[in-house]
Amino acid sequence: MSKSMQGVQDEERIDLTKEESRTVRRRSLKLLFSLIRPVRARLFTGFGVIIFSQAVRVLGPAIIAFGIDKAIPLAIKHDWVPLFWTVGLYLLAATTTSALTSWFLVYAALTNQNVLLDIRERLFVHTQKLSLEFHEKYTSGRVIARQTSDLDSIKELLDSGGNEMITGILFMVFTAIALLVLDANAFVILLFSLIPLFFLTRWFQKRTKTEYRKTRVASARLIVHFVETMTGIRAVKAFRKEKQNDAVYKDLAEDYRFVNARVIQLFGIYDPGLIMIGNITVAVVLLLGGFRVLDGSLGIGVLTASILYARRFFDPMEGLAMFYNSYQSASSALEKISGVLEEVPTVPEVENPTTLDNPRGDLIFDDVEFHYSNGRTILPQFNLHIPAGQTIALVGTTGAGKSTLAKLVSRFYDPTEGRLTLDGVDLRELSEANLRRAIVMVTQEAYLFSGSVAENIALGKPGASIEEIEVAAKAVGAHEFILGLPDGYATDVNKRGGRVSAGQRQLISFARAFIADPAVLILDEATSSLDIPSERMVQHGLQTLLKGRTAIIIAHRLSTISIADRVLVLEHGQIIEDDAPAVLIAGTGKFARMHKAWRASLV
Repeated sequence: MSKSMQGVQDEERIDLTKEESRTVRRRSLKLLFSLIRPVRARLFTGFGVIIFSQAVRVLGPAIIAFGIDKAIPLAIKHDWVPLFWTVGLYLLAATTTSALTSWFLVYAALTNQNVLLDIRERLFVHTQKLSLEFHEKYTSGRVIARQTSDLDSIKELLDSGGNEMITGILFMVFTAIALLVLDANAFVILLFSLIPLFFLTRWFQKRTKTEYRKTRVASARLIVHFVETMTGIRAVKAFRKEKQNDAVYKDLAEDYRFVNARVIQLFGIYDPGLIMIGNITVAVVLLLGGFRVLDGSLGIGVLTASILYARRFFDPMEGLAMFYNSYQSASSALEKISGVLEEVPTVPEVENPTTLDNPRGDLIFDDVEFHYSNGRTILPQFNLHIPAGQTIALVGTTGAGKSTLAKLVSRFYDPTEGRLTLDGVDLRELSEANLRRAIVMVTQEAYLFSGSVAENIALGKPGASIEEIEVAAKAVGAHEFILGLPDGYATDVNKRGGRVSAGQRQLISFARAFIADPAVLILDEATSSLDIPSERMVQHGLQTLLKGRTAIIIAHRLSTISIADRVLVLEHGQIIEDDAPAVLIAGTGKFARMHKAWRASLV
């Protein structure tokens, strides 16, 4: 298993080994620290403010104790000044705490948004950089889950859970210190209460860790199924898969409900346990403190403050439990996001690229071998020379290696062995930008992005003028139908080109390739979505498109292949026939039989 796909495999597993868990944890922490590093100055500032805020907040019960034991007895003797000072000091502490807490929440929210923006942009940029192998194995639904539900979990932790955790821990520490200073005996009682609290929290931590990993996996599976169903809705309708999909979705939703219910059950034990421990602690402080008040060794005000401190000490615990809820969910999400960010492109960018200013398009496969990561060999010892300006057609049965060869030329994959050169330069030595300008592939899908027809054509040459766009459209025979659209070249093609037909989308993709003016053009089943009239219309456009450049055509329609200078028949990754179309048709080989069968189908 290559390192580039290890994170993909990890996220589908729930029970990892200890070593795997440590690896995943280190990976997540590495990502977390890299996110924190740019905002560490803001974090230190906010942390300093909240420390002071919680220290002031804890003064309240101590001020009340002074008021009861000192100020009120003096007020009874008509000395009201201490009481007024006590009330004023209490209000000042409360006001200061509220103001600083309010400032901290706003300040922290802005900091958190910076962190979320950073990780969101990293994930998007990195996912685009990853090689085709990753995207063919990592479904779009899982990528969407990383950008949606997983980031939402981290957002929830940062926006609420993180703030509650910081303020809660600081408040508990300062409360314990204040209780120690005010009444050491009550502090000892509080220490004893930490023993059952520790075991309860440890039990809760162990149980929720596994359960939250299950929730993230269940959530991802649910999203994947939904996205795939909606993306392939035409196939769902065509094959009447609604009921089958409903059943699968129901099972996935039930699984998601079940794992969430397990988590809720854990909280149903943890929260009441916290309340029970807190109430018992307060009761013991009250009982033992009451005896000391009766024998005169403790003031009523101090006892009141001790009870308040003992009770308040447990107040943040429920918030901390909710933080742990958010933390476990965010931790699982961070593991999955870090797994994606840990992926490395299997087709890396060269550090010191070679530049081809005016590529001619001379392609040579030199002892090229290729196999996928599963070890299955597609091209064994493949040699081929395609001179600049020549148009070749690749034919053969499914799995013969035609599309693989095209992907190698486009450098979606690199050869496992051997070299593939353009004008004598190994494709691995060219920069990504240089390669994309020199080689363009037009696929069967003919994907159009949201935006106008003109914007989609201009993708081949960013910044192209409308005149250049129209010239490209005319060259491939797309100009007439574009003018017939509601707003002509300004017509919004809608989501995935929904406002134009499949054939029209293909013509727009041809115009996009024409305006890019590459040295090498690859047509991978690019005419398969055209009807016969559209195909005839585009034949002239194809000849214009291919003129003066190296072209590789992969097509089952032999009418498209007829414009090629040379036909290669592939079988199991090997060339079994190689000659001009007319020569092969006149022979007795496989291509001749294919051509004969095609001609018969037209009768």
